Amino acid sequence: MTTTGSPKPTTTPTAPAFTATPATPAAKSRTIELPGGLPLTIQEFGENTEGTAVLVLHAGSGPRTVAGFSAALSEHVYVITPIHPGFDGTARPDGFDSVADLATAYLDLLDALDLTGVMVVGNSVGGWIASEMALRDNHRRIGSLVLVNAVGIHAYKQENRVVDVRTLDPADLGKLSFANAAFRPDFSTFSDEQRAAAAANQRTLAVYGGEHFVFDPKLRARLHRVSLPVLVVWGEQDGVAPLGYGRGFARAFPHGRFAPIPEAGHFPQLEQTGATLAAISDFVDQVVKPDEQG
Repeated sequence: MTTTGSPKPTTTPTAPAFTATPATPAAKSRTIELPGGLPLTIQEFGENTEGTAVLVLHAGSGPRTVAGFSAALSEHVYVITPIHPGFDGTARPDGFDSVADLATAYLDLLDALDLTGVMVVGNSVGGWIASEMALRDNHRRIGSLVLVNAVGIHAYKQENRVVDVRTLDPADLGKLSFANAAFRPDFSTFSDEQRAAAAANQRTLAVYGGEHFVFDPKLRARLHRVSLPVLVVWGEQDGVAPLGYGRGFARAFPHGRFAPIPEAGHFPQLEQTGATLAAISDFVDQVVKPDEQG
C-alpha cells in the first residue's frame, strides 16, 4: 500500500483534470431495463463520446450525497450515477436484496452501455459495491477503483469497527458523519415528506446491509484478487468508519493507495470537494494513465 500526503486542490491540473470548476451541469435522468427486467434509474452528467466513464455509487443517505461531486467530475468525463433500487422512491424487486445483486446489476449496466476502462467511485456502501464489482468483472469493463470512506470489510480491531448507524438518532449521526457542523443536516427543518423519504432510504440500506450490516466477513480475504489500481480516499475525522479502518481497506488490495483528507468526515466529497478531486487527479496522473502525462 502507498500512502499519499494530504492532497490540496490544484490550480493547473493535468488531464484528466478532476478539479472543481464554477459551472456544474445538471443531470439527465433515465431508466434502463437491465437483464432479468430490472428497471434501473441512472443520472448522467456529460456525454458518452469516448466509450468510457466514471461510475459514481452513492452512500446510504442517497444519491444527493454525490450529485455535486458527479457534476464537478463531468466537466472532464462522462459520469453515471445510478440510484440503488429502493432509494429515493425507486422500485426494488422482491429478491433483489444484497450488495452482490447491486454489483451484478451495475456490471450489466456497463455492458448495456458498452463502456470500458471505467473508473468506479464508491462512497460508504457504494465503496463496498465497487469492491464486489471488481471481483466479478469478468468482462473487463473496469479500469480502476476509488473508494471514498467505504464500508464492507470486517475490522480486526474493535476501535476500527464501523458504527452501526441504525442505533443513532439523526443528530448524533450528523455529528459522526461531518467534521464541519455547517454540513450537518438539521432534521428539525425537514418536511414530513423529507422525513419519510429519509426513513425509506434507511430501511433500504438495512436490506442491502445484510446480516452483519454493512460488512461481509469474507470480503477482506478476497480483495487480494483485485489486480486493478485502487485509491482509498478517507476523511480523517470520520466518526462512522474510522481512519484505521480505511488504512486496513487500502492494505487489503495488492495495488491499494491511501489518501487521507483533512477536515472531513464520512463524506469528503461534500466537505472537501477540491481536495478529494485533487487526490483522484493525482491518482489518475501517477497510476492510471501515467504515460499520458508527457
